[in-house]
Amino acid sequence: MSLGHRDVAAPEKRRVAGRALRSRPATRRAHRLRTTAWLYLLPGFAFYGAFSLWPLIETFQYSFYKWDGITAAKWVGLKNYIKIFTSEDALSTFAHAFTFILFYAAIPVVVGLVIVGVMTRVRIRLLGLLRTVLFIPQILAMVVVAVAWRWIYAESGPINAALEAIGLDSWTRAWLGDFKTALPAVGLIGTWVMYGLCMVLFIGGSQKIPRDLYEAAKLDGAGPFQEFMAVTLPGLRGEISVALILTVTAALRNFDIVWNTTSGGPGNATLIPSYLIFEGAFVTRQVGYAAAASVVLTTLILLLTGGIQALLRQRK
Repeated sequence: MSLGHRDVAAPEKRRVAGRALRSRPATRRAHRLRTTAWLYLLPGFAFYGAFSLWPLIETFQYSFYKWDGITAAKWVGLKNYIKIFTSEDALSTFAHAFTFILFYAAIPVVVGLVIVGVMTRVRIRLLGLLRTVLFIPQILAMVVVAVAWRWIYAESGPINAALEAIGLDSWTRAWLGDFKTALPAVGLIGTWVMYGLCMVLFIGGSQKIPRDLYEAAKLDGAGPFQEFMAVTLPGLRGEISVALILTVTAALRNFDIVWNTTSGGPGNATLIPSYLIFEGAFVTRQVGYAAAASVVLTTLILLLTGGIQALLRQRK
């Protein structure tokens, strides 16, 4: 019996061994392909590590020191972070950053969605030209944008001239020099820059929504608003997530527009975290404090963008 059993099992063992031998070249080939792929990626990883990850690690390290960038650094532990969270000026900069989120992210996204909602019911000619025109602010250098809007907001600029022309002289003011209007005035520049980006994203996303869904909604008696809420908005969830991440990040790391319009003034009315970091590192020479502010700002950006992704992913 045992001999017969060996005779029956031997062919099966040979077939298994043959398959194993044939699979070895394929396994080696797959291993070589993976190795080659990693070799192609290695320069990119090296560049990213040298110019992004390593500076980030060093910034985190510096945040625990008192250092002027020249003399020997002194370990101070969490004192730089405590200073940030107990300083009224530092906290106000983060409050201004959240205000910018309203102008840079919320308003552009809402405007983009409204216009796309209208476009789904009304056919617009020269749509390609419209996209190009709306995207121009994204192409322009922010320095150019800031200088142009500084002229628009000037006391002798177009806004005040238009108000005077219609008899509203009492409304004229130095928009960037007034404590009450400086922050929203700078924020509206961000709205003008970002709404075109949101609209282009939403226009592209709306074109992939099947038209059958709109026809079905109309047959069910849905009006324009119900159609937008039931078809357009769910179909644009991915584009909304991308738009919010890009605009929120731009709002929190904004620097060039503030620098070229108000320089954080009047007073500290438009002071933002990135400007606080710049002053700490290059003006007052408090490198450790600036590094701590950078870590806090980076953490805030990661938390907000991660929260946006998680929220929209859960609603899919």
